[in-house]
Amino acid sequence: MTTQEIWNIYAEAIKHFILSKVKEPAVADDLLQETFIKVHTKKDTLKNDDKLKPWLFTVARYTVMDYFREQNIINQLPETDVIEDNIKHEHTEYDCLRVIIKSLPQKYRDPLFLADIQGLKQSDIAVKLNLPLPTVKSQIQRARKLITQGFMDCCDLTLNDSGYLVGEIKDKKDCKVCH
Repeated sequence: MTTQEIWNIYAEAIKHFILSKVKEPAVADDLLQETFIKVHTKKDTLKNDDKLKPWLFTVARYTVMDYFREQNIINQLPETDVIEDNIKHEHTEYDCLRVIIKSLPQKYRDPLFLADIQGLKQSDIAVKLNLPLPTVKSQIQRARKLITQGFMDCCDLTLNDSGYLVGEIKDKKDCKVCH
């Protein structure tokens, strides 16, 4: 699906979601554009098209969080922010991932967020966080290992011989971390 097709289908719903958080139409328009820039540059990394809508809203939510963080008002976002469009919510790996990332120490979470969500180069992250590049590289690597371990702890996933997580995401009530 092209970015234009994604825009045509989801832009209005995502704008409504963003507007519900920032309450200012001009800011919502800017954040919508920023969200779709991220979507355009990262849409090829989405492996399952069935996850497109939740992924789009996750990108939008993190874009809003970035905005609030820049404005030093991040704590105004509710902890249990629901990113649904009045649909029944299934427990997914994104739910586990959200909890696992929240549980990461900030020194790992921030570089990981900048690299894997915002798509910044590690050298740019080092400058932004005023850290040596080797430190940033090791923090991102450590965060990814902690996420892997989090999935293993939460849902009893295992690593196969190729180093990929395998197994089934459990129901929320059976997850050790999400529950």
